[in-house]
Amino acid sequence: MKSPPPTARVAMSYLFLFLLYSYSWATLAYTHHHDSFLQCLSLHSGNSTSLTKLIYPRNNPSYTSVLEFSIRNARFSTPTTPEPLVIVTPSHISHIQATINCSRNHDMQIRIRSGGHDYEGLSYVSQVPFVIIDLINLRSIDIDVENNTAWVQAGATIGELYYRIAEKSTTLAFPAGVCPTVGVGGHFSGGGYGMLMRKFGLAADQIIDAHLVDVDGRLLDRNSMGEDLFWAIRGGGGASFGVIVSWKVKLVSVPSTVTVFTVNRTLEENGTMLVHKWQSVAEKIHEDLYLRLFLRAVNSSQQQGKITIQASFTSLFLGRIDQLIVLMQESFPELGLVKEDCIEMSWIQSILYFAEIPQSESLDILLNRTGTPSFFKGKSDYVKEPIPEFALEGLWQWFYEEEPGSVELIFSPYGGIMNEIPESETPFPHRAGNLFNIHYGVGWTEEGPSASQKHISYMRRLYRYMKPYVSKSPREAYMNYRDLDLGINNIGKYTSYGQASKWGLKYLKNNFNRLIHVKTTVDPQNFFRHEQSIPSLFRG
Repeated sequence: MKSPPPTARVAMSYLFLFLLYSYSWATLAYTHHHDSFLQCLSLHSGNSTSLTKLIYPRNNPSYTSVLEFSIRNARFSTPTTPEPLVIVTPSHISHIQATINCSRNHDMQIRIRSGGHDYEGLSYVSQVPFVIIDLINLRSIDIDVENNTAWVQAGATIGELYYRIAEKSTTLAFPAGVCPTVGVGGHFSGGGYGMLMRKFGLAADQIIDAHLVDVDGRLLDRNSMGEDLFWAIRGGGGASFGVIVSWKVKLVSVPSTVTVFTVNRTLEENGTMLVHKWQSVAEKIHEDLYLRLFLRAVNSSQQQGKITIQASFTSLFLGRIDQLIVLMQESFPELGLVKEDCIEMSWIQSILYFAEIPQSESLDILLNRTGTPSFFKGKSDYVKEPIPEFALEGLWQWFYEEEPGSVELIFSPYGGIMNEIPESETPFPHRAGNLFNIHYGVGWTEEGPSASQKHISYMRRLYRYMKPYVSKSPREAYMNYRDLDLGINNIGKYTSYGQASKWGLKYLKNNFNRLIHVKTTVDPQNFFRHEQSIPSLFRG
């Protein structure tokens, strides 16, 4: 192979020197920018606790462990996943204020993390330089039994909230999700539903006050933020409007004894008929009974080596066994529920039951924030008319494409008080007219982008199959089951309405337009933004 001519070698040398100089200049500029940002943080902390001890730049030996502690989806814990420049774990409001002010002054975006369960990693991943505000140190909970209220800091988990309620009362509860390690910051601000939804509504429906740090670093409560902003953060996603520090919520009254059951039926045990019947029962049954449905593939107990579909009917009833049996015989006799299927327990014990935690475990397990990340992709739908039996028969075929247990569909019924709350009461619009919500989930263990692409592609194809049988114009989705397939914002300064409406109308329906006006008023320059944040109309 011939060497290049002298003139070419000279040109290549100059090119190499130019690239080396450019890289060195960029590195120096980044280092200076990074250092000045850290210096800004340390100078602007107005509390006696040194903020420097709560800051984790990339060269900090604890950086990786702090970053990974709250990552729940292993898709966003790979060598190619973009990482934050700095993680800040505030222990005081002044630390949040300093981080906002310094991020604005140094043109850095922030991501706000409370529990890390967001499906697309939006609280700890971005394609632009960013800082994480991790609220793990802001998790105090103050229960007021006399007034049936609680102040809950946004970094607490719902498991911690349930535990603190049970410490004070056996007949108070809170209507939120079934996974104890979910952080209240995101869960409440996106809606938040669980086994008490048909009786009491969403977590967001119980919020009566909040503390939020806005784009100017001001600490606001309900009175000072105004009713428009207070409306927006109760279902419109808090991270679009500021950093929510704490929530004040109403607690609800439940009986000292409740009843739970899980009844499993396979296709060979009339599973298809039971699932079809469930659709016309679960939404209309008494609001004291929440009858949820899980669908998954399992190994058949009747034929060795055969895979079948199992429908698991899982229920919480706010009453005793004898009352429940009568109610089920009247409303859903086809299931064949008997006393032996049912267990009486306290509400707090039911939290363990639905989280699949053995009843022998101490309630202290609800204080455990740790979890093992898994590779996962989720989607959601809303169903307004029963899915026909022939469509269910077609649905079963999709379970055979993946390993048994790796695909799960959850049907969560509506009705009860959800039919009585107007769509515009909070930004969460999915109220009357829905029979149930569908949660689609696929998990896998193989590492690498090709494995992720394979399973994500499967989920997208399953989602397309379901299109004729779910809500239309728009095809609705649940914000807390984030899905970037629905659309992505421009993560620069501005996002067009057309870009954001692709996902915004699906999550929020007509409430999306009101949220945009609130955003434009409180954060016109769109500082608080991420891949699916509410956009500002301001153009500069």
